[in-house]
Amino acid sequence: MTTDRHPAYTKAIRWIVGRKVLHRQNQYLNNRMEQSHRPIKQRYYPMLGFQSFESASRFCIAFDELRNYMRVSPTHGKPVPASHRRELFTGRWSALMTELAG
Repeated sequence: MTTDRHPAYTKAIRWIVGRKVLHRQNQYLNNRMEQSHRPIKQRYYPMLGFQSFESASRFCIAFDELRNYMRVSPTHGKPVPASHRRELFTGRWSALMTELAG
């Protein structure tokens, strides 16, 4: 089990799992607890450049709409081939660029 260097983890792991488990203390090496909030970090760090909450909120709404527009969802649970996804993306992208240009 790999955790970061927080001192409470060692005692908690010994108490719950026992001494037979190998406990590595490396801050970012294969650590599920540290990696679980990576998507939040990826959306949080770009927001540091905004001056106000309103502008960050506007950006997030527009970004989510654009992301949902560009996303290709599988039909009937079957995955969409990459070539077809690429065609759909380029078609949607060119339509978006034409609409924004005009």
